[in-house]
Amino acid sequence: MPSPVISVIIANLNGERYLRDCLESLASQSFKDFEVIVVDNGSTDGSLDLLKKDFHWVRVISLADNTGFAKGNNIGFAASTAKYMATLNNDTLADSGWLKALYEAAESDHSVGMVASKILLGREGKELDSAGMLLYPDGMSRQRGRGEEDSGQFDGIKEVLFPSACAALYRSDMLKDIGGFDEDFFSYCEDADLGLRARLAGWKAVLAPQAKVRHLYSQTGGPYSGFKAYHIERNRFWVLIKNLPLSFIILSPVYTLWRYIVQVYGLLSGRGSVARFAEGSGGLKLLRVALRAWGSAFAGIPTMLNKRNKIWSSKHLPVKDYKDLLNMNTITAAELILRD
Repeated sequence: MPSPVISVIIANLNGERYLRDCLESLASQSFKDFEVIVVDNGSTDGSLDLLKKDFHWVRVISLADNTGFAKGNNIGFAASTAKYMATLNNDTLADSGWLKALYEAAESDHSVGMVASKILLGREGKELDSAGMLLYPDGMSRQRGRGEEDSGQFDGIKEVLFPSACAALYRSDMLKDIGGFDEDFFSYCEDADLGLRARLAGWKAVLAPQAKVRHLYSQTGGPYSGFKAYHIERNRFWVLIKNLPLSFIILSPVYTLWRYIVQVYGLLSGRGSVARFAEGSGGLKLLRVALRAWGSAFAGIPTMLNKRNKIWSSKHLPVKDYKDLLNMNTITAAELILRD
């Protein structure tokens, strides 16, 4: 039996309450030449029972433990021989034309390695979650347009820096070229790392505005959890060390200090994600999370420098062009911090 053109990989952890709607949205796709692979990361709810009972057409890879988003998806990639790999969060609903729009965007240019979806927040409404990703100069990333009402303001943007792996398409040849997600990241920022590695290797990333997905947002890790805050702060540092030009690394302490100042302002004024985290956990816990993240980040520097050497020694994009690309897709600290 020939391989499908697209494999949709869903890394699942205790997502029973979302999986049915997610998989049913995939069953209604207008593009039919695809398969779905659910990599279950040691769920203890009824996810596996649901899949076994009601979704016989889904390939299931059941893992004993939680391997994280990065490794879970890599296991799915390795199980497929499809031309394209689509990553999809379990807390999403895909529009019926989602895969068709992604496929057409990828097929339009063989140098396109990644295609971003237009991701909307919630089951209804026009609030955007992502139309591609933007980068803060210390390695932090944020969704383009997050929180804005979608009026088609980003539909004219063809090229993006990289997609959110919440709902994205990756060319298998690109993944073979640069490797999959970095499993040291476990969860969060792995899409930024993969996306920047791909750009350095000369692959393009585009937005397919008709590839629409609705996202219930951070239902596995929690929108303002200590787990999420820790991994984002640690992993953004590794993104910086591995993938950003030396000039960015030299200036990163200044950018990070300014980001922390803006975060303190957000905490005091009750604005942004830091304030939401503090509401549930308190400022002291936030400080402990940050210190623990920095400790882990610094311990990983030798490993990340080794990875950087391999990435930069094989790059195809000239440094000037890469810097121009980054500068065209940067975000300010206020935009990063003071929006939920």
